[in-house]
Amino acid sequence: ENREDMLNSKSNKLTEALEEANKLFSGVSCAREAVLDAQFLVLASNLGKEKASELHSEMTAFDSLAFAEDLLTFMGINRIEENDSDSEGTSGGYLPSNAWHKLGEETEKYFRRAPSFHYMLGSFKSDPPVPRQRIERQKKATEGQQKRAMPAQLKKMEESHQEATEKEVERILGLLQTNFTDTPISFFDLVIDPNSFARTVENIFHVSFIIRDGFARLKLDDDKLPIIEPSKDTEEKKDDCGAGARNQVVISLNHQEWK
Repeated sequence: ENREDMLNSKSNKLTEALEEANKLFSGVSCAREAVLDAQFLVLASNLGKEKASELHSEMTAFDSLAFAEDLLTFMGINRIEENDSDSEGTSGGYLPSNAWHKLGEETEKYFRRAPSFHYMLGSFKSDPPVPRQRIERQKKATEGQQKRAMPAQLKKMEESHQEATEKEVERILGLLQTNFTDTPISFFDLVIDPNSFARTVENIFHVSFIIRDGFARLKLDDDKLPIIEPSKDTEEKKDDCGAGARNQVVISLNHQEWK
């Protein structure tokens, strides 16, 4: 009934109606009264929206030049002494020496917290990476032949390493059997190469095959140093029968000990 009066910008009837409804809501005791209050709130919201849309804002846009002029006036600009200061060549110009200090004291009261960090030129805005176009490579006709040739090459390399190891083991066993007399040979004299640490490690590796297959045996002399001697046929057969009782030995040898 009072729609026109409530939509009038100079009238406060809508506010008065809301305040009266707020007082009446404190005495709501049944569901029907709560429904009426909800209907009134919807109607008041629509009226408020229409009233706000009819308001005309006369605010002007921010003028940076006018703001700068106001700041200069507040900081104590002296237009008269501008030419004189320029002719004298002073660095202060036509602003007082404490102009920025004065502005800082005035604005300090409005900032009660530490200023937030920001970039002078704005934050870096990165564009999403451009997706690359997938270029399918043309399959060569010989690709299948190369794949078939690879296992054969690997097998050939593996066999060549195995043959080289077997030949080296046979060579060391021959040297051991040739140079052995009744006196056992020092293990370190047999395997250590004075000129190559890597060659020494390889010799120990190859001798381990001789020990594993029972062609030679290791034991300690009176000085608790290892000695090696080739196994006899009877001992070799005996070792083969009791292969399960053999012990594995790990020898630690670093570069300093080799020297």
